[in-house]
Amino acid sequence: MRILHVLDHSLPLHSGYAFRTAAILREQQMRGWETLHLTSPRQGRTAAACETVDGIEFHRSPLPPAGSVGIGEWRQIRSTAVRLLELAAAHRPDLIHAHSPVLTAIPALWVGKKLAIPVVYEIRAFWEDAAAGHGTARTGGPRYRLTRWLETSVARRVAHVFTICEGLRADLIERGIAGEHVTVVPNAVDVTRFRRTGKADPGLRHRLGLDAAAAVLGFVGSFYAYEGIDLLIDALPGLLVAHPGLRLLLVGGGPQEENLRAHAAGLGLAGKVIFAGRVPQGEVGRYYEQIDLLVYPRRSMRLTELVTPLKPLEAMAQGRPLVASDVGGHRELIRDGETGRLFKAGDVGALVAATIDMLEHRERWPAMLQAGRRFVEKERNWKNSVDACGAIYASLARERNKDG
Repeated sequence: MRILHVLDHSLPLHSGYAFRTAAILREQQMRGWETLHLTSPRQGRTAAACETVDGIEFHRSPLPPAGSVGIGEWRQIRSTAVRLLELAAAHRPDLIHAHSPVLTAIPALWVGKKLAIPVVYEIRAFWEDAAAGHGTARTGGPRYRLTRWLETSVARRVAHVFTICEGLRADLIERGIAGEHVTVVPNAVDVTRFRRTGKADPGLRHRLGLDAAAAVLGFVGSFYAYEGIDLLIDALPGLLVAHPGLRLLLVGGGPQEENLRAHAAGLGLAGKVIFAGRVPQGEVGRYYEQIDLLVYPRRSMRLTELVTPLKPLEAMAQGRPLVASDVGGHRELIRDGETGRLFKAGDVGALVAATIDMLEHRERWPAMLQAGRRFVEKERNWKNSVDACGAIYASLARERNKDG
């Protein structure tokens, strides 16, 4: 089977999107499927038209001239479509798999129609909600409504829709998309890449400025406003009253980093909040081992209520306890009191109470860690996720061969 994947961006950029893509491609290739991969101009400027990163070959779309809102997006769509047509005509894939946002799906539909190739569309988040979450669009505004209409229209026209979670699937059904037309291909982890060693690297701990005996809270991920990291910093003074030696380790980066640094400094928390920066994916396990308790304080909004994140699954795979806000995306992954603790989203007092309760009842941790690891091993692994899309692939390939 030959699948041509059309992507917003990929490695070497670091994001949950890029890591999910790489994991899916590796699993598909392990099955003997031939995969081709094209990124949109949103990848940014690249060194070559085709690059190999971590053993995966990515074709790149040319970077078009910038333009105003609407014109710039149209140029990106056109650039992707031209490159996609070249690849599809040369390799004749069995199907085209477009991944969010709709800027990849529109050129995929055009090429699929032109070459009679079925197209599936994977929605990892609704583009309009992602834009609102990043602060580049206003919920309910003209741009928001137009993007929502585009996403819904494309979902109706493709051969099948994949989503990463039940929240997105339910929303599509509410929009009038038939349930049998939508399959969940959930976020997962490669459990072989996340194994607890039981020992924090003392050299790394020293470089991070962490006292050997300090209890460490941590966040690992991208620094977007909707992640609520500022709320975690707000909670730290209250946590320090109960646990004076506590430290907060923030691993990652993103558009809110400077704001978060300034916020911590403004609260007099210099030296108590450690910014580790972005780290290679292969190194992230060493940073998890420095953290006693992971905290994911996502704010409540459509994006976080509908979409499941990847990082809590990594924490479970790594054998780390976690506390998270009770947004819908977390509730789909975390069973309160069994695989982690949930607290009321946006409530700093609830965050403090749940965190202190976890720190002061470590006797509960072994059972939680075992339950979390069992969950990712049995349910949230990439083999299961790729099985879900593989059945759809095979069905569409059979229909195409029958029609042809």
